[in-house]
Amino acid sequence: MIKVLHPPRTILEVWGSLPEGTLCQLINNNLVMSPAPTNVHQTILGKIFVSFSIFLEVKQFGEVKLAPFDVFFGKRNIFQPDIFFVSTENLHQFQDKGFVGVPDLVIEILSPGTARIDLEQKRNVYEQYGVKEYFIVDPATKTVTALILQGKEFIEMGETTGNFRSNLLDTIIAF
Repeated sequence: MIKVLHPPRTILEVWGSLPEGTLCQLINNNLVMSPAPTNVHQTILGKIFVSFSIFLEVKQFGEVKLAPFDVFFGKRNIFQPDIFFVSTENLHQFQDKGFVGVPDLVIEILSPGTARIDLEQKRNVYEQYGVKEYFIVDPATKTVTALILQGKEFIEMGETTGNFRSNLLDTIIAF
């Protein structure tokens, strides 16, 4: 956490002065707060995280984290992705304050209040910074849209229901 000895003068300083555990992200230099996730959101989050954790326990080629956990994409974008994966070669980017760098894979579970942000603003930042795979889960339909980075752009790889395939990890994650 950023320690502020004077009244905050920047949005980053305001963000840094928030109490630990506050559900607040810095998106394009704007504070975006959200309520606690719904029951369905948390159920899906838990199932995906457990599947991921079991898979990585066997394979041991990285770590998976779940929200709230800060991911720093520079000073204007500090996100709390629902779930993200970091490969072994990038584990050194974990710091006490969060992850400073680009996760290899991100999963966002849509909520009514944040869906547009996940589908537009965060997607654009993930693409710009080079997240290799971005999966968007719609809890209402249990569909997953897969976006894979090719060059500098996300290419939509289709939609599945109840699971998704990560080419990066060469596995299927079910929920």
